[in-house]
Amino acid sequence: MAILIFKIIHFVFFVSWFAAMFYLGRMFVYHVEAFEKPEPDQSILIKQIGLMEWRVYRIIMNPAMIITWIAGLAMIYLYGWEWFKINTWLHFKILFLLILSAYHGYSKGVIKKLQSGIIPMTPMQSRLFNEIPTVMLILIVSLAVMKNMTNPMILIGSILIIIALLITFTKLYKSIREKNSNS
Repeated sequence: MAILIFKIIHFVFFVSWFAAMFYLGRMFVYHVEAFEKPEPDQSILIKQIGLMEWRVYRIIMNPAMIITWIAGLAMIYLYGWEWFKINTWLHFKILFLLILSAYHGYSKGVIKKLQSGIIPMTPMQSRLFNEIPTVMLILIVSLAVMKNMTNPMILIGSILIIIALLITFTKLYKSIREKNSNS
């Protein structure tokens, strides 16, 4: 029964963590674009978006990440070391969760830079940065659903090919949009 309780907690808080990362990433796009606005819009937008970024980061993202990790590690503990050793999908999942945690920490640095007037990325780079949690979500959920039914490297490779195609189409769409706006 304890495993099911931790699983529920894990699901609820990983959804919250991802929701916050999706929202924060979108705010980064708006924040970077706000620097291109004329005054007084620029100052108003930068101040408001910065406030929103910190609230999402501190009030939603941080607690959600911590509780997600605690519940996940509790489940691993309850399943036992032998179970952990034979479930290689989980090793890959943990690797991607570590990458996601690094993204989480890096986001704090992005907020600090934007708050101090440093623009750490272009609008297009901020849009691509915004997609990192989506990529991680696809990889992590695919591994959790497929478990040991497939080779994790083949699954990850297939998903990365799909992601590369999405990025290619995003850049293509951007160039078409820019070409049409110049006409």
